[in-house]
Amino acid sequence: MFSTSDKPLIMGILNVTPDSFSDGGRFNDVTSALHQVEKMLSDGADIIDIGGESTRPYSISVSSGEQVQRVIPIITAIRTQLSTTALISIDTRLSTVAKLALAEGANIINDISAGQTDPHILEVAAHYNCPIILMHIQGTPQTMQDNPSYDNVVSEVMTSLSISVDKAKQAGISPDKIILDPGIGFGKTIEHNLTLLAHLNQLVNMGYPIMLGTSRKKFLSTITGTDKPEDLALATAITSSLAVMAGVKIVRVHDVKENRQALDISWAIKQAALNSL
Repeated sequence: MFSTSDKPLIMGILNVTPDSFSDGGRFNDVTSALHQVEKMLSDGADIIDIGGESTRPYSISVSSGEQVQRVIPIITAIRTQLSTTALISIDTRLSTVAKLALAEGANIINDISAGQTDPHILEVAAHYNCPIILMHIQGTPQTMQDNPSYDNVVSEVMTSLSISVDKAKQAGISPDKIILDPGIGFGKTIEHNLTLLAHLNQLVNMGYPIMLGTSRKKFLSTITGTDKPEDLALATAITSSLAVMAGVKIVRVHDVKENRQALDISWAIKQAALNSL
């Protein structure tokens, strides 16, 4: 899906949920969702990631039927009213949701459980020959922040992701369709998150495109003393710049405009460094 010379992509987050941690309830109807998608595309998003289930800490699971009711009308509306070509990612752990979303026009599966919740989602990705994002999580959204513990967070996350890759390949997914996500904030303390960010190059060296999702997350709020998640666009953009310099290929963000600028500047500096060798 990527070569080393490809410019990283911006994935804009569209949560069509009542309870997501920073924007729950804002884009639940088709009109408001379309307006937000249009804004994100105008601001420079390359992918729109649509999710019908909040996976914040201690969130409650949402049935496939409820997720379908939330996400499918919006995917349909994007394709019929806004864009036939914009890349759409479906953020779900459930194979039935993923299958219907792909049939309706989505292009990518983004599964925070990497097939652990519903192994059939790997078969769906293989059948549609679409990219799939496999994320690392310790526990489940309901338990992940109870007491996350690692002896070596970088090596353990890499080992877990390698196992996920093997399972994806066994399900028939082509290696060039696999994208990995270290799962910042998903079963990690502040220290774990910072350590992973400090060693992104090791994740990149696994040989698969890496996606990073730090947007508006609590560890940024804690470090900066910022109360409102929507005030963390700058903090998120700084992590996006670090990600680009480390070789990350996708950054998943709420605030597209600010992160687009950060990505563009970081990429220009990185290219200048390569050209001067």
